[in-house]
Amino acid sequence: MGCRHPKRWLNQLYHDTCPQQFVLFIWMLEQGAQGGSVARAILDGKHFAVRALTRDVATPSAQALRDLGAEVVKGDLEDKASLEAALKDVHGAFLVTNFWDHLSKEREVSQGKLVADLAKRLGLKHVVFSGLENVQKLTGGRLTVPHFDGKGEVEEYFWSIGVPMTSVRLAAYFENFLTLWKPAKASDGDYYTLAIPMGDVPMHGISVADAGAAILSIFNSPEEFLGKAVGLSAEALTVQQYCDVFSKTLGKDVRDTKITPEAYEKLSFPAAKELADMCRFYQMQQDRDVALTHRLNPRVRSFNQFISDNLGAFKGL
Repeated sequence: MGCRHPKRWLNQLYHDTCPQQFVLFIWMLEQGAQGGSVARAILDGKHFAVRALTRDVATPSAQALRDLGAEVVKGDLEDKASLEAALKDVHGAFLVTNFWDHLSKEREVSQGKLVADLAKRLGLKHVVFSGLENVQKLTGGRLTVPHFDGKGEVEEYFWSIGVPMTSVRLAAYFENFLTLWKPAKASDGDYYTLAIPMGDVPMHGISVADAGAAILSIFNSPEEFLGKAVGLSAEALTVQQYCDVFSKTLGKDVRDTKITPEAYEKLSFPAAKELADMCRFYQMQQDRDVALTHRLNPRVRSFNQFISDNLGAFKGL
């Protein structure tokens, strides 16, 4: 799969006096946690210039990137003309698609394939795609996780047409513990509960804010990572261990509900079945590499460090 970096332009990458142009796709910039993290890391690294693509160039996040030195241009992952203009004369791209923006696997796949086709035609040297496993394919249809499956299809397409691409598969975001998985007050006592259907199987996690530095390291080492899928994780903890961190850092009694996937998928929010199947898959397979992640970003934070850095999010508990 994929192809190797020719030594000729590898030397140019590190010895050219001008920074290479690098296109960063940011889908919904205000919500583009991955894109923003990567953009900041790349700008700090000073090896590449950054051209960021967003639907709204007037947002505070867009202005923040401009203040850091990025070129911010208006475009859309479904607008071929704007994509082609953004990709013209660039070295590489970071692409993150957002299933949750429209809840359509088909649209996500279409967006990814459009970028892949343009990257192939325009001769990009290295694309890093924020991918995930195609769970439906890997389980023979037994499990369906659309926000994974579409990204898995896009991964396969990039490689099938010969685009020099690395897929970066992030573990569960620690940021989810500030919202969806935030401890809830128990109705029958003075304690809090955490409901994640993982049983006693450790679940890998990482702060999306720490992904950018790791992804920059991947761009800086194409000879090692082109044509590969790289799983990023800060650490893997059981739900009880996540509870223990909460209890210690918040001074609250936080307990694992021991909820099963069967019970979780019946909860009254739209993605309950999808997330239950995601956790079923996590119990079967989590191809994430903690040691490699720490090599790519030696400053990647543990869950304990992440929660300590975000105590303000729990003031209402």
